Amino acid sequence: MVNASDSTRAQSDAGIDAIVVGGSAGAIDALGKLLSGLPATFAPPVIVVVHLPPRRQSLLPELFARKCVLAVHEPEDKQPVGAGIWFAPPDYHLLVEADHTFALSIDEPVKFSRPSIDVLFESAARAYEERLLAVVLTGANDDGALGAQAIRNAGGRVVVQDPSTAEAPEMPRAAIAHAAPQMIGTVPELAAELIRASGWRA
Repeated sequence: MVNASDSTRAQSDAGIDAIVVGGSAGAIDALGKLLSGLPATFAPPVIVVVHLPPRRQSLLPELFARKCVLAVHEPEDKQPVGAGIWFAPPDYHLLVEADHTFALSIDEPVKFSRPSIDVLFESAARAYEERLLAVVLTGANDDGALGAQAIRNAGGRVVVQDPSTAEAPEMPRAAIAHAAPQMIGTVPELAAELIRASGWRA
């Protein structure tokens, strides 16, 4: 595991306002481990993009509602971002606006994907700046790497699944190469970091 520097650790201890998560191949299992342990009082919204087939209803909200104590949602356009877990709907890009509402877009796929991890990450970087934490999980392409770089450039925090533990290591490797993440770890280690960085206390 690679940990943050002392200066970054001090920043994240002050709390974060939102978490964005991206993954693709193998991400359902990783997300189960990442999200199921978050407590009901966990305050920062967790906004998730998983590459999904278009024109097919997503079963992710229903699946994770059974695994998580946090409320699980699929956002609607212009809906305010609030506490809980939010899964991007299929065949739409999911963005966060400056006023912390969701936006759904039917712009062209990015790297063959809609929803795109980069699109979410880049919009959230503009909306939350240094108060944002991004998680890059297993996946078979480099979607999310440029978005993670944008989050780092905005002063936010990026943590990445250790590629050696990922079902598909290409996505975390690309994020490591582009974004110089403050932490690289196993999924349980990343889950613990989400709780610590949020400032949550039992």
